[in-house]
Amino acid sequence: METRHDPDRGQRRRPDTQAGGGVAVSAPARDPGPARPGALAAYATVTAAYWAFMLSDGALRMLVLLHFDRLGFTPIQIAWLFLGYEVAGIATNLSAGWLALRFGLTATLYAGLALQVAALAALARLDPGWGIAASVAYVMAAQALSGVAKDLTKMSSKSAVKLLAPGAEGGLFRWVAVLTGSKNAVKGVGFFLGAALLAGVGFRPAICAMALALAAILLAAALFMPPGLPAGKKGARFGEVFSRDPRINRLSAARLFLFGARDVWFVVGIPVYFEAALSDGTAAGHRLAFFLVGGFMALWVIGYGAVQALAPRLLRARDRPEPEIAAAARRWVGGLTLIPLALAVLAAVGGAPSDGLTLVLALGLLLFGFVFAVNSSLHSYLILAFTSAERVTMDVGFYYMSNAAGRLLGTLLSGLSYQLGGLPLCLATAGALAGLSWLSLGRRAGDTGQAA
Repeated sequence: METRHDPDRGQRRRPDTQAGGGVAVSAPARDPGPARPGALAAYATVTAAYWAFMLSDGALRMLVLLHFDRLGFTPIQIAWLFLGYEVAGIATNLSAGWLALRFGLTATLYAGLALQVAALAALARLDPGWGIAASVAYVMAAQALSGVAKDLTKMSSKSAVKLLAPGAEGGLFRWVAVLTGSKNAVKGVGFFLGAALLAGVGFRPAICAMALALAAILLAAALFMPPGLPAGKKGARFGEVFSRDPRINRLSAARLFLFGARDVWFVVGIPVYFEAALSDGTAAGHRLAFFLVGGFMALWVIGYGAVQALAPRLLRARDRPEPEIAAAARRWVGGLTLIPLALAVLAAVGGAPSDGLTLVLALGLLLFGFVFAVNSSLHSYLILAFTSAERVTMDVGFYYMSNAAGRLLGTLLSGLSYQLGGLPLCLATAGALAGLSWLSLGRRAGDTGQAA
C-alpha cells in the first residue's frame, strides 16, 4: 500500500550562489528528525530490489561486451552496442521524476524491474546467424530497453531515501551512501558473474537464467513491499522537471563530466586492452582473459561501492556542515583529474602491452576508483541535500539525466578515442573530462578552511 508523503518533511530552500560563482548552500532546512515508523522496512525492501536489478545489470554488461569482443567486433562497434542504453537513460531520467510524482514510486520501481526482464528475454532471442548490422541494431534496441529499466529503478530507489531517511546526525548522507555503495558492490559482483557465466554456460543460457531470477524478485517485491512510499499526485506538470536552482544545475553539469571521465576508459578501452594483453589468442587463453578482465572490473566496482559506503566516515560528515561538504566536492575532483593524465603518459611511454605496464595501469585505475567513489558519494548526498521533499523525484530525475548524458559521452568517446589513439588517448580524454567536472563547480564550492 502506498501513502502520500508529508510535505513538511523537507522545506524548499532558496537557491543561492556565492561570490566565487561556485555551488553554495543556503541555510539548512528544519531537521526532519528520526525516520518514520516503517521507514526502515520500506528502505530495506527497496534496497533489496535495487540490488537484484544491479546484479543483473552488471552481469549483462560483461556478457554483451565480452561475447561480442570474442565475435570479432571492433571497439567502435562494441561502443555502439551500449549507445541505446545511454540514450534511453537520458530520455528516461528526464521523464522519470514526473512519472514517479504522477503515478507513485512503487509503480516506477516495478516498471523498471519488469522492463529489465523484457530486455533480457529479448536478448535471449538474438540469432548468431545474423549479420553485424542486424546484430548491432537488435542489441542496441534491447540495451535501450535495459537503459530505461535501470534509470526508472535508480530514480525510484534514490528518491525513496530522501523521503525515508532520518535527518538527524547526518542520517541522509549515511543512508544514501549505504544504498549507493552497496548497489555498486553488487554490480561489481555482477561483472564477475557475467564473465563467469559466459565462460561456463554461454551467452543464451546465462541470459535466460538471469531473466527468470529477476522475474522472481519482481514478484516478491510486489507481494511484500511495506507501506511508506508516496502515491501518485494528479496535476503534476511535466515542465516541473527542469530545475531553477543554480546549485542543482552546477552539480548536474559536474556529474555529467565526472561520469564521462570514468566511462571513457571503463566501457571499451580498458576491457579491450586488458583482454588483448592477457590472452594468448587460443580458446583457453580467451576464457582465462574473460575471468581476469571480469575479475578486475568486479574488483574495481566492488571497491568503488565499498568506498562510497564509507565516504561519510572518511569525510567526517557527521560533524561537518553542508557548506564544507559541498566544498570538498571540488577539491576531490581536482585530485581525480591528475590520475588518468599520469596514466596516459605512462601508457604512451610504455608502448606495447606488457605485464609490468598492465599491473601499473591496474593499480592506477584502482586509485582512480577510490577518488572517484568519494566524488560520486559527495554528489549523491548533495543532490538530496539541495532538493526538497516536494521536488525530490523531479530534481533527482534531472540530475540523473545529466549522469546518463555523461555515460553516453564517455561511451562514445571510449570507442572513438581507443580506435584513434589507443589507450593513451583514451586515458588523456578521461583526464580532460574530469577537469571539466572541476570547472563546472565554479571557483569555489563552498566556504571552508578545512581540508576534505
